[in-house]
Amino acid sequence: MNGWTWTATVALGVGVGAAVWGVATGPLRRRVVAQNLCSALAAPGMLLLAQGYGRPAYIDLALLLALLGPVGTLVFARLLADDLADDPPRAQAVTLAVAGYGAVVVLVLCAVTGPGRAMVKLLVIGALLIGGNLVASRALSGGFPGSRRG
Repeated sequence: MNGWTWTATVALGVGVGAAVWGVATGPLRRRVVAQNLCSALAAPGMLLLAQGYGRPAYIDLALLLALLGPVGTLVFARLLADDLADDPPRAQAVTLAVAGYGAVVVLVLCAVTGPGRAMVKLLVIGALLIGGNLVASRALSGGFPGSRRG
């Protein structure tokens, strides 16, 4: 076990384990935030495992998670808009912490990978991961100012 796989194991075990527990228990507002954070934590874990095992196929899985995870959260936000309007989730600190974790993982892997196509792919995954997580979290907490729900 090297440092990459150890870090991925800890991040996936602690982070995704806590997110799965949040999805399985508690009020609706905590469940939707945990669902959003689960995909935001799993994608950097897949990037770390790709580096640790030398398997570029895991990078494609991280790309898929970074793309479809926030989309799934937006679908939940739309379907549960009436239920979430009464008690909107507030998880700004956790969302920023997870986005920062994703940014650190992507930047470290970019430094290790070096310039080339793989680095561009990592940067795209990072942009999708961070941007999608922030947009989905904002949609869960009531949307953007000046827009109407409906």
